[in-house]
Amino acid sequence: MPALASHRKPRTRLRATSPAVGLTTAALASVTLLSTQTATAAPAKPAPTIEEVQKKVDGLFRQAGTATQKYNEAKSASAKQRDEVDALLKAAAERADKLNETRRELGRYATAQYRGGSIAPTATFFLADDPQSYFDQDQLMSRMTSRQQKAVADFRTQQREAAAKRVEATKSLQTLTESQAELRTSKQEVQEKLSEARSLLSKLTAEEKARLAELERKKEAEAKRKAEELARQQAAAKAEADRAAKEAAAGQDTGSGTGSGTGTGTGTGGTGSDAGYASKAEKVLAFARAQIGKPYVWGATGPSSYDCSGLTQAAWKEAGVTLPRTTWDQVKVGTRVATADLQPGDLVFFYDDISHVGIYKGDGMMIHAPKPGANVREESIYYMPIYGSVRPA
Repeated sequence: MPALASHRKPRTRLRATSPAVGLTTAALASVTLLSTQTATAAPAKPAPTIEEVQKKVDGLFRQAGTATQKYNEAKSASAKQRDEVDALLKAAAERADKLNETRRELGRYATAQYRGGSIAPTATFFLADDPQSYFDQDQLMSRMTSRQQKAVADFRTQQREAAAKRVEATKSLQTLTESQAELRTSKQEVQEKLSEARSLLSKLTAEEKARLAELERKKEAEAKRKAEELARQQAAAKAEADRAAKEAAAGQDTGSGTGSGTGTGTGTGGTGSDAGYASKAEKVLAFARAQIGKPYVWGATGPSSYDCSGLTQAAWKEAGVTLPRTTWDQVKVGTRVATADLQPGDLVFFYDDISHVGIYKGDGMMIHAPKPGANVREESIYYMPIYGSVRPA
């Protein structure tokens, strides 16, 4: 029986090149791609506000200030280490000269021994670079004169000293290399922070820069208000101290009638020590005022530019007081004083990391070298958070 033919309609297989299939595939691919992008794409980050930019820039300048102090510290250490290395190398050269002179003297003894027909080991001893192995031979030492024995003893001493100096110089050179590496690192850190701050500021529009300047004016106004309040408090305290001093003096005059007139007085400039400090402070402030308008340059110590601790160091040098190079060391010099008790000439330090310093001039104001892009100027001590204050002398 013949097989029956199938009544099913054969399927028509669409080719991949079919326009309908191509359109459908492209559409599906587009939908899939868009869906994937929508699911994975991060939301656009909003532009920072002017307040955030100001905070960021201030933070970068502060970090640059800290790095500047690290640079100053490394530079001072490097200079000190270089001087020590030079001294050690000079000492090692002097030791070598003495050693060579003693070696020549031993050579003359050896020559004399040879001409006199003495035993060969004696000459060997004199001419050896290291006569230690021969030194313990009693029979050899007994053949030498006291002068020869002294020359040998001197030679051994000088050998040890020269070797010790070479070792010391080598260690000092290694320390110098480390200080110079730290110097380069700190310099790079300063440059990076300043470059980042400048980059942020350069991207601001004219309107944003105007708003940033307005924020700065408000900050300065608030700092000035606090300075004026401190000035009123200090004036009131001084007036009260003067009144008390007058009453005490009047009481002495009318009390026993035998007053000697040796009262010490109170208030600023009342005692001999206060007067001495005030005299030094006048020199310090006269110098600092003369620097107003000169640019801040990190690492600079004058005379054409300064960083903050470079200015304070140079100013107090005018009064005969030598301050260390960094803020971290300057804060340890002298006597700590409260903000309410500040006197002209005192040093005021800022931030928790003690990365900035200014010279108090009175009335809540200071003279300082602020930051890169700014000049030495007078400003309220409340412009930055105060860490503490010292009286250097």
